[in-house]
Amino acid sequence: MDNLDIPQTNASPAIRADWEAGLIAMQGDSYPENSFELFQPLIDWVEAYLAQPERPLRLELELLYLNTSSIRALMDILDLLEEAHRKGRQVSVRWSYDGANERVGELAAEFKEDCTFPFDIAAKV
Repeated sequence: MDNLDIPQTNASPAIRADWEAGLIAMQGDSYPENSFELFQPLIDWVEAYLAQPERPLRLELELLYLNTSSIRALMDILDLLEEAHRKGRQVSVRWSYDGANERVGELAAEFKEDCTFPFDIAAKV
């Protein structure tokens, strides 16, 4: 499978998925007009990656703002990771955010509540 590289825009985050490294990174705001169109390639990538033999997958987030449809898409991705974790797959999330933006920290904590895999939340000063 190829790497995935979706450039950042004013309304959508940069999304990079590295097949060899087992790493997905998302950074920026996420309020695109069509979240399905933006996130479906990433969801397809995650499904393909997790269908391969046992290799860890790490998701690194540095998201500043997410609209409702982006939150739903991220939930779908985390659900895929949760399912893989329950089957014994090594998956993890690290969500870094600006410590001055308490709302993002609270949102990350809400996501973490539903996950049983390692999920770190780090406020940057």
